[in-house]
Amino acid sequence: MRIALLLHLLGVTVWIGGMFFAYMALRPAAARLLQPPQRLALWRETLGRFFTWVWVSIIALYASGLHMLASAYGMRAAPGYVLAMAAIATVMTAIFAYVYFGPFRVFAREVDAQNWPAAGSALNRIRQLVATNLVLGLVTVAVAAFGGLLG
Repeated sequence: MRIALLLHLLGVTVWIGGMFFAYMALRPAAARLLQPPQRLALWRETLGRFFTWVWVSIIALYASGLHMLASAYGMRAAPGYVLAMAAIATVMTAIFAYVYFGPFRVFAREVDAQNWPAAGSALNRIRQLVATNLVLGLVTVAVAAFGGLLG
């Protein structure tokens, strides 16, 4: 159970922490210091690497989460806050999969073609969806911290 919890916490840290860093630190610095071609190329490389780790995190989160759920509750109903975390995780995963297979593919293709306006438009869509997932992730952390107190 401890290994599952460790994997779960590492997955959460990588995914949510990575989104926080990208949105709150890298994005404003890149916008301030780099011209669009350099900024968009930086984001293509950064997101390509980060998204690989998000997939690893998702696998770790689902595997560890299901293991902890089965170990703690068996076939009984889990508490509402656990179900809420699972529901939010499902929404976050769907949003990420959409980003990865949709706007990110367009973004990468447009950066490779040096079509900077189209790449910028795709990156803006990614930014909006990452912001949504960041908020959902932070809400999930709050639910994890306080959910047991709510019953």
